[in-house]
Amino acid sequence: MSNPQIKPQRICCIGAGYVGGPTMAVIAQKCPDIRVTVVDIDEQRIAAWNSDELPVYERGLDAVLETTRGKNLFFSTDVDAGIVAADIIFISVNTPTKTYGEGAGKAADLKFVELCARKIALISTGNKIIVEKSTIPVRTAEMIKRIMRENCSENVVQVLSNPEFLAEGSAIQDLHYPDRILIGGEETESGRQAVDTLASVYESWVPSEKIIKTNLWSSELSKLAANAFLAQRISSINALSALCEVTQANIDEVAQAIGRDRRIGPKFLKASVGFGGSCFQKDVLNLVYLCEHFGLPEVAAYWEQVIKMNDYQKRRFTKNLVKTLFNTVSGKKIAILGFAFKSGTNDTRETPAIQVCSDLLEEQGLVSVYDPGVKREQIESELNLVNANSNNLVAEDDPYSACAGSHAVVILTEWQEFKNLDYQRIFSLMEKPAFFFDGRNLLDFDAMRRIGFQIRGIGRV
Repeated sequence: MSNPQIKPQRICCIGAGYVGGPTMAVIAQKCPDIRVTVVDIDEQRIAAWNSDELPVYERGLDAVLETTRGKNLFFSTDVDAGIVAADIIFISVNTPTKTYGEGAGKAADLKFVELCARKIALISTGNKIIVEKSTIPVRTAEMIKRIMRENCSENVVQVLSNPEFLAEGSAIQDLHYPDRILIGGEETESGRQAVDTLASVYESWVPSEKIIKTNLWSSELSKLAANAFLAQRISSINALSALCEVTQANIDEVAQAIGRDRRIGPKFLKASVGFGGSCFQKDVLNLVYLCEHFGLPEVAAYWEQVIKMNDYQKRRFTKNLVKTLFNTVSGKKIAILGFAFKSGTNDTRETPAIQVCSDLLEEQGLVSVYDPGVKREQIESELNLVNANSNNLVAEDDPYSACAGSHAVVILTEWQEFKNLDYQRIFSLMEKPAFFFDGRNLLDFDAMRRIGFQIRGIGRV
C-alpha cells in the first residue's frame, strides 16, 4: 500500500481453520468493499469451505457465508496469488504443542508460522502488513520480522499482533459483538500507521472504544494470559467440587454464592468433568514453558498446576464411575452422551471425553458414544488413535441406541438436547441398577431419582 492509513482493499488469510474461516467471513460481511481470500494448502478443506458441508460447525456461519461467499469472500488453494495480491496478510495456522525436541509437551510448535513467513518473504511484492492471528508465544513477531528483514528488504513490512478471543459455539456472535479487539504493533510512526490501518477494518462495525492498541509483546502475551486465567477458574471450581463431594456441600450452590461477589463474577464457575478444546491446555503449557525459559520456575509451577488439576478431575471422574459400578466395568456397556469438548461445536480437540472413554476401554468396558454434532467417523478415529481396545467402542447415530442395554449413562457434553431426552424410556432400556453420571450437572437430579436412576454429578451428592 502506498499509504498505510488508507483502508485496505485486499486481505488474505493463510489458514482455513476454526479461526481463519469464520473471522474472514465476518470481515467480508462487514466490509463489502474489501476482497477477502482465505488460502490453505489442504485441498479437501478448501473444497469443504466451497460446499454446503462446511469443515467448521458454528451457529450463524451458514448465514454469513450466504451473503459473502463468491462475492467478496473466496476460498482458494492458490496461496501465492493470495499473498501477492493482498495489502494485509493474516497468519492463522495451527500452532500445536511440540511433540519433539526442546520444549516437547509444553512449547508451541511454530514451524507452520515460520513457513508462512518464509513464503510471504519469498513471493510478496510491495508494502505489506502481516498480522499474527494464530495463538503464539510472546516475541514470535521478532522471528517474523527478522525473516522479512533478511529476505525482502526492498519492501516495507509491518508485523502486527491481533489475537482472537473467540469461544467455539458462539464464534459468530463473538465476532459480531466482541468484548474487545486487541492490536499490537511497533511503537514507531510506521508501526502506529499499520495499527491504525488494521483498526480501520474493524471500525466498520466495532466501536472504536473497544479497539485496544498496545505494543507487540503485550498483545502476544495477552492471549495466553486470557486463556490461562479462564482455565485457572475452571480448575479452581473443579478442585472445590472434589471437596464438596466428601463434605456433602453442593458445588452449584457454592458457585452461586461466590459468583455473586462482584469482584469474582459468575462466569466460568461451572464445575464439570474438565476443560478441553484446542486452546486452554496448549496455551497454559506454552505459558509454563515461557516462564521456565525465562528463569521463573515458581511462576511456571503455579500455572502448571492448572493443567494437573484438570487431568486429576478427568481421572477422578472415571475412578468414581468404576468404583460405583462395583469396582469393575469389564464387559459392561457404558453409554457416553456427548463427545465434543463443549456444546455448539464439532471440535473434539483435547475433549475430556477422549480421556474418559480411553480409561473405560482400558478397564475393558464396552463404550457406546452418541454426540449430535460430531460424526461417528470422527469419534472412532479419535479413540482409535489413543486406545488399543477400540474394538470395544461403537459410535451411534441415536441416543436411545447408545443407551440400550447399558449399565451406566454418562453425560460429557452440555448439549441442550440431552435435557429433553425421554429418560423414562432410557431407564427402561438399561440394566438395573441403572447408574447415571452427569459430568456437566445438566439434569434435574431429583427428577432422575424419581424415575429410578442412581445418579451422580460433579461436586454434589
